[in-house]
Amino acid sequence: MKQKLKTSVIGSYPVCIDTLELINDYFSERESSWTRYIEQAVHDMTTAGIDFVSDGQTRDPFIQLFARKLRGCRIRDRTEIIGHVECNGPITVPDQKYARTLLPRNTGLVGVLTGPYTLTKSSVDFFYHDEKELCFDFAAALRNEAVLLQKHVDLISIDEPFFSNELPEYAEELVGAITNGLSCPTRLHVCGDVSRIIPQLVEMPVDILSHEFKASPHLFESFREYSCLRKICLGAVRSDDVRVESVEEIVTHIKKAIAIFGENIVQIAPDCGQRLLPRETAFHKLQNLSAAGEIINGG
Repeated sequence: MKQKLKTSVIGSYPVCIDTLELINDYFSERESSWTRYIEQAVHDMTTAGIDFVSDGQTRDPFIQLFARKLRGCRIRDRTEIIGHVECNGPITVPDQKYARTLLPRNTGLVGVLTGPYTLTKSSVDFFYHDEKELCFDFAAALRNEAVLLQKHVDLISIDEPFFSNELPEYAEELVGAITNGLSCPTRLHVCGDVSRIIPQLVEMPVDILSHEFKASPHLFESFREYSCLRKICLGAVRSDDVRVESVEEIVTHIKKAIAIFGENIVQIAPDCGQRLLPRETAFHKLQNLSAAGEIINGG
């Protein structure tokens, strides 16, 4: 394999949040500072040796992170759509700019967007009563965020877990509404069993496809006939299992992927975000992922 594999994360990372302090800030009407939580996430990722890190998505779960800052959205038990969904200014950009200041030289930064279909499917719609229209308004708002993000990150990753449950016929157009014309490389992450939608996925207007090949190893065979078509971010450690995969196990998994995809394997990563894992477990998984990457790269 001629080109070097890069290690990456998908997005979220577990950190130790002082909930009581946040509650006190809220009732005192103080703006909470999240910098120390971003520092925890970035520290762990960089110490583990990851090439493309994120800000850890520490501020909010991945739905609320965006819905809380968009016009037309209200958060109660779930996100509720109560008006036209529109951009209301930068959402993740300030956290990404701060994360950038923490990075060692030659470490890349991933800007993560929760996809418009997933935002739609996670919301209760009291306004549009038209799923497609709501999806494209979410996409337009996310496009504004992507344009701002591309100045500060090295990769923009769109997280669309709901695609594995149901893929709308307009999915390609929806993703393109965010990615078309961006100067920054793009990645589409879809976790779950995507075997039935591979023909549609390989047509998506992104540079890299990201899937959970570790939890769903049958995807190797499902993708085999498409292996020459797209760049791949290989899920190589599980995000739903506290068992820490050994370096040798990860190396074997990567070699299996290379035998199928060849140089189209450009990134290795956890299967999904690591928010639900214990922090120590998440860190050790990243450490072993990085060590396996070094072995594959001949380091």
